[in-house]
Amino acid sequence: MALKEIMVPSKDIPGVYTSTDKPIKGLYIIVPVVYEDPRGHFTETFNEYDFISNGIIDKDHPFVQDNESLSSYGVIRGLHLQRAPYGQAKLVRVVSGEVLDVAVDLRIGSETFGEWVAVKLSEENRRMFYIPRDFGHGFGVLSEKAKFLYKTDSLFHKPAEVGIRYNDPQININWQKLTGIPADKIITSEKDRTAGSLKDFIQKMR
Repeated sequence: MALKEIMVPSKDIPGVYTSTDKPIKGLYIIVPVVYEDPRGHFTETFNEYDFISNGIIDKDHPFVQDNESLSSYGVIRGLHLQRAPYGQAKLVRVVSGEVLDVAVDLRIGSETFGEWVAVKLSEENRRMFYIPRDFGHGFGVLSEKAKFLYKTDSLFHKPAEVGIRYNDPQININWQKLTGIPADKIITSEKDRTAGSLKDFIQKMR
């Protein structure tokens, strides 16, 4: 067994914030087993059998791509997703530093559509966050630098890219309160600053 703990995100877990009291189906926080001794540690971060047998993923959608990013303090990336049929489920983790990772339910017809969960991921807590397809994803960097790794179950397909502004008022993620990053220290790309709104996204999906 490579997984120490599997949690459905809720406000009762330290370092987890949600916009709803309802559980958002399909989201999981995962803590792997870590073997430590005086030499250091060993961690198995992904085992297909464990993830399938625990109902996190299904065998018809294996992970096919690994990505890595390095970001500085104050960087906010997101909110990103790919439209069907190129949707991407993601398994995300931080190997150095700390981030606040956010998943927004953008599944049309979902009872928690537009609701979000934010989870602190760090090299210390070793948490991983599983985010299903059709969720917007973004993160803010809380440490001087953060190295972020994630697996996806679909290849990158640029024509299917969709962006929603990280500070969209309808989604209402209070990044400054949750991260402590002052407004003048927030760093975003031009693409993320000029992304559309949740309202725009809904109209495009009709």
